Amino acid sequence: MEPRLDISLFGTCAVRLACDGRAAIEVRGAKHRALFALLATAPLGRRSRGYLQKTLWGEGDYDSGHQNLRRALADLRKALGPAFDTILHATATDLQLSLDHTRFAPGEGSFLHDLDVREPAFLTWRDEISSRPDFLAAFGRASRSGTVRLRPRISALPLTALDGDPELRVLGDWMAEEICRGLSRSTLITVISHLSGRAMAGRMIDIAGVRDILGVDYLVTGTVRRRGAEIVCDLDFVDVASGMILWSRNLVCDAAAATRTLPDRLAEVIRAVGRSVAETTLRNLRGISLPEIADHELLIAGVASMHRPALRDFLTARHYLSEAAARAPNSSDVHAWLGKWHVLNVFKGYSTDRAGDTQRALGCTAQALDLDPDSSFALVIDGFAHSNILRDLGEAGRRYAAALDRNPNESLGWLLRGALLAFQDQGTAAVHATDTARRLSPIDPFGYYYDSLASTAHISAGNFHEALVYAERSLAVNDRHISTFRSKITAQYSLGDGEGARGTAAELRRRFPDFRIDDYRRTHPSAEHKVGRLVIEALTAAGIS
Repeated sequence: MEPRLDISLFGTCAVRLACDGRAAIEVRGAKHRALFALLATAPLGRRSRGYLQKTLWGEGDYDSGHQNLRRALADLRKALGPAFDTILHATATDLQLSLDHTRFAPGEGSFLHDLDVREPAFLTWRDEISSRPDFLAAFGRASRSGTVRLRPRISALPLTALDGDPELRVLGDWMAEEICRGLSRSTLITVISHLSGRAMAGRMIDIAGVRDILGVDYLVTGTVRRRGAEIVCDLDFVDVASGMILWSRNLVCDAAAATRTLPDRLAEVIRAVGRSVAETTLRNLRGISLPEIADHELLIAGVASMHRPALRDFLTARHYLSEAAARAPNSSDVHAWLGKWHVLNVFKGYSTDRAGDTQRALGCTAQALDLDPDSSFALVIDGFAHSNILRDLGEAGRRYAAALDRNPNESLGWLLRGALLAFQDQGTAAVHATDTARRLSPIDPFGYYYDSLASTAHISAGNFHEALVYAERSLAVNDRHISTFRSKITAQYSLGDGEGARGTAAELRRRFPDFRIDDYRRTHPSAEHKVGRLVIEALTAAGIS
């Protein structure tokens, strides 16, 4: 076992070294503990010797402070033994605490409550930290035991049969199962099985009890009843923390055909859940600093922001994802999402350092695969990087195939494989892949992206009417996705609507004034294929040079 320093910053400031199964070594001196507290709260765990001397021993006598710090370090080396050099790195100018070997232990009370250090500079520092809720939130979060939970938790309770009808009880349980099954396909949430909520079904719902027993952030609940020959289902989607009903749905179907007609209706419910979680998360984060954001809000906020139209949202997404990676450095999915951000940054033309961002994208996907070599999602994003910025379609195809071999329900894998097949002029297979992706991904908060790539697939297959429908639907949600404009122009041109294509081209130029066909020829993976040549022909005919 490598040495580990446990430090508690709240209530009693305790600093202990655990190493090789020996009894823990407790650091007792007040200024010795204060030294560790100062280092543990510093960026990268590093502070200058001058700062530490001034903060712990005052500014009056530099030589005296210098000697006091040297004496404190000698005491610690004697107490900690060989572990000292693992825990602390000392140079002539700085001291650095190894945060890789440090664990923030839980504590009760205010920040450094009982640490009896009376130097004015130390008290000023302590009070400044205490007055910053964002700092306290970050340190408090680090002090909680257990692993970081990056995904919101959702469950669906079996719908209550209002009249006690046993057939309706079975139907209500089946509906909750279908909702949970659909939600579980997403990599952005954690689904608690409807079986866990069966004991709560059929009675008055106590939100606080649900939160305590199931540990969920969101809940689908409702009732089912008969109305003549019809079945009526009333569903509520609830934010468990606030108790607020985020939306309600009323589903009515013929009783004789309930199990045939309800799956499509429930798919709409599941999509609404995905949109609502993303929108609620982003709304809740307005005006909140990164350290104050709950762990389970960071990932979905980053993914949702990354796929919003505004550039400022895209740039903000990187902050969310980087913070998530800092809190959960061993999460393969987080590094993969961060890799996707870098790919989009290059592919959309936002990057001012294309070569550097390309390497950052590949670095993220490599790290994701190092952490979990069998991660289907990490394989998909690595394939995305090879396709869209390296233009290595062969390697991208192998990555997608490996991902789908590991997880045939990986919706993004099917979607991006569909785009790849479209780029390679395999239109029929591309349409099949994007249709499969849309069926498997009912809740992702970037449905416009699925519609956009479905449009690309139909362009490749020569289904220009369908391509136009998907492009227009995608643009209605996100009108800052340039490839959708290209698909719409190509579909209009191919349908003989030259005037419409020119109008769309004018809109593209207004939103992307720097776009040039030469950029497409140089950077797009399909540019040298039949579908790419058709796009270039359509753009040229529409007046784009």
